[in-house]
Amino acid sequence: MRNKKSRGLFDDQFRLEKISKLKDPLEKLNRYIKWEDFRSIIDQAFRETEPSLGGRPPFDRVMMFKVLVLQKMYNLSDDKTEYQILDRFSFSRFLGIDLCDAVPDAKTIWHFREQLKTHSIFDRLFEFLHKKIKNAQLIMNDGSIVDARIIEVPKQRNSRDENGQIKNGDIPEDWKENPNKLRQKDTDASWLKKNGKNYYGYKNHIKIDQGSKIITEYQVTTASVHDSDALEDLLDESDAEKPLWADSAYTGKRCAKVIRKYRMKNLTHKKGYRNKPLSEYQRKKNHIKSKIRARVEHVFGFAWQNLNGSTFFRHIGLDRIASSIGLQNIVYNLFRAVYLIEARGMSIKL
Repeated sequence: MRNKKSRGLFDDQFRLEKISKLKDPLEKLNRYIKWEDFRSIIDQAFRETEPSLGGRPPFDRVMMFKVLVLQKMYNLSDDKTEYQILDRFSFSRFLGIDLCDAVPDAKTIWHFREQLKTHSIFDRLFEFLHKKIKNAQLIMNDGSIVDARIIEVPKQRNSRDENGQIKNGDIPEDWKENPNKLRQKDTDASWLKKNGKNYYGYKNHIKIDQGSKIITEYQVTTASVHDSDALEDLLDESDAEKPLWADSAYTGKRCAKVIRKYRMKNLTHKKGYRNKPLSEYQRKKNHIKSKIRARVEHVFGFAWQNLNGSTFFRHIGLDRIASSIGLQNIVYNLFRAVYLIEARGMSIKL
């Protein structure tokens, strides 16, 4: 057989060097991100206990957080994550794991993620990373753009009566009597009809900095919540005296009142109605606004292209979905910050 040779002492190193030449994105993250800074926040999810006399030592928590980053980057299940860490050189290097080291199994990954979810750690990690990005002066502070993206989840096969009870905030009696069945039912997700197509799931409402395209705030709701209903939760006093771009879903008196409350310049798209279409002047103005407003689509496009189409989640319940969306927003900001550091030729680490 051609090109077959005996294993050498430095073969692993040569393989990693080849991976680096192909511009491994994980290596970039390790180069520019100070992962150890996240430890104090992650540790808040775990109670300090006396070390036990037996059992396997726990995995390093910062390393486990990086496992979740990998999982979100490549849209992997817990079982697939365990397999890929074992199989891929680039994953092992990113995590700092050698061939002789133990690898976290699927159950360990699930438990770690649940602990972070239970203690709302993903929100704190997002805020902490945002503060680091802001302190590094990567955010331009020249205005904001808001928008929302639908996150689909597996459709529930419920009866009409069961759906009616869920809509009224009740849990069907036979579900209460069968905890195993109830655990498999998503009672938080809702339906939305958009452009003639039905969607079942949630929404990721985001606000981005116009200049840097960094996500500065986000909110997670069920799919039936209108985009405009989350506007006030996205804005804060840091937005005062700055422009706000948004599509026509954010028009109307209620949204205009919120925008005035924060003293922002309203650059939302005008909306036409059945008996009151947009004038030629309004259409031209909308077209001009679109050149900037469309930048928010780049953020959602990153999730579709670079995070393996992560607009379909297999988690059940608002809490788990909110944690998963929060992690996705964190991963996006990590990569966007690294891009900005390189593009501006900055010699810093976040």
